[in-house]
Amino acid sequence: MDLVSMTSPATMDMLKHLKGREELLLRLVELSVTLNSTLDLEELLQLITATATDVLGCEAASILLLDERNPRLYFAAATGSDPARLAEIPVPIDNSLAGTIFRTNQPLILNDADQDPRHFPLVAEHIEFKVKTLLGVPMPIKDQTMGVLEAVNKHNGSFNESDAALLSVIAAHAAIAINNARLLKSRQQALEKVRAMNEVRNNFLALASHELRTPLGIIIGYATFLQSNSSGESTDHAGRVLTAASQMRTLLDQMNNLTMLQTDEMLLRKLQLPVQDILHFALDEIKYTAARRDLQLVLAFQEEPILINVDPEKTILALVNLLNNAIRFSPEKSEITIGAVEQGRQVMLWVQDRGVGIPVDKLHKVFEEFYQVEVPNTRQYGGLGIGLTIAKGIIEGQGGSIWAESEGKGRGATFKILLPKV
Repeated sequence: MDLVSMTSPATMDMLKHLKGREELLLRLVELSVTLNSTLDLEELLQLITATATDVLGCEAASILLLDERNPRLYFAAATGSDPARLAEIPVPIDNSLAGTIFRTNQPLILNDADQDPRHFPLVAEHIEFKVKTLLGVPMPIKDQTMGVLEAVNKHNGSFNESDAALLSVIAAHAAIAINNARLLKSRQQALEKVRAMNEVRNNFLALASHELRTPLGIIIGYATFLQSNSSGESTDHAGRVLTAASQMRTLLDQMNNLTMLQTDEMLLRKLQLPVQDILHFALDEIKYTAARRDLQLVLAFQEEPILINVDPEKTILALVNLLNNAIRFSPEKSEITIGAVEQGRQVMLWVQDRGVGIPVDKLHKVFEEFYQVEVPNTRQYGGLGIGLTIAKGIIEGQGGSIWAESEGKGRGATFKILLPKV
C-alpha cells in the first residue's frame, strides 16, 4: 500500500490548501518584485488589475485614483474595458461605493452590489457591464489614500474576508509602485521642461551674440576712426565709446562661449606646451586692464618648463576669465598673484586676489551660470556672472578640476586649477 492511499481525505484537503497558499504567496512575491521593477505607469496599472482578477478568480478588476484637481475619483485602469472610455466617467466621493471605500479607508464586500443604494450605475451603463458582486479596498500611501482597488463578479461563490485581506495586500504594494511611477514621471516632465527652457535660452544667446556682433563691429570701427582723427574732447568721447563697445564685445564673446559649452559645440584641440606660455599669454590679455586700476601682477612660477597637454586658446580664455574676475573684485593698488607648481602627475595653477572675498557658504555657487554674490539691485562690480562658468567648463572638459577658496568677506579669494601633466 502506497503513502497516497494511506492518506485520509481530510489530510489531502489540508495538503491541497497548504499548496494553494504556497502558490498564492509565491504569486504575491512575484507581483511585488515586478511592481518594484516597473516604472511605466500604464504598464503598472494593467499589471495590477490583471493580477487581481487572476488571483481572486473574478471577472474584472479596476483601479480608481483620486483626481487631485477635483474632489472625485476617476478610473485609471480596468480589465476588459477601454481606459479612455472609463476615464470619461467622474465617480463622486459621496454617494458611490468607491467613494465610501475611499472616505472610510476600509474594505467593502458586497455580494449584491447592484441592490445597494450607493451603487453608481453610470459606469455599468457607459460600458455595458453588470456588477453583481463587488470587493473594494483602499490604496494607502503613507498616511493618505490615493485611490481604490476593486474586484467584481467572482466566478465561484461570493467574496469573503480572505479575499479582502488578499486584495488589500495587492493594493498596498500597488499604491507604492504607482506613487514611485508618478514621481518618476513628474521628474521626467520637470527635466524636459528645464531642457526646453535651456534650449530657448541657448538659442536666444546664440542669436543675440550673432545679431549684435555686426552693428557692434561698425561702432568699434567708427569709434576707432574718430579717435585717431580728432583731438581734444572729441578724442575723449570717442575713447569712451570704444571702451564701452569693447566691453560689449567681451560680453558677447562670453555668451557665445557659454552657448558652445552647453551645446557641446566647443572643440578642444590639445597641444603639448609649457604651462608658463599659457600664463604669459593670459597675462598679456589683461595687463592693460590691471594697469588702469594700478594693480600689481605677481608671478609665482618657475622658469623651467612644465609641460601640459591642453587646448592653448581655450585654457588661456579660462585663465583670462579668472584674472578678470580677480581684477573686478580687487581694490585699486592691490596685488594679484598668478602661479603654477607641479604636484606629482598634475600641475596646479592659481589666481589669488586681495579683494572682497567670498562667503564660505557661497564658494560652491560662484561657478553657477549668471550667479553673482552681490544682490542684483545693489550691484557694484558688473559682469554677467558667466566667466567662471566658462572657465569651469573648459577646465573640466580637459580632464581637470577647478575650485574657489576664501576665508570670507573682505579676505580675498583664490581660484585653483588642477590639470594633468604630460
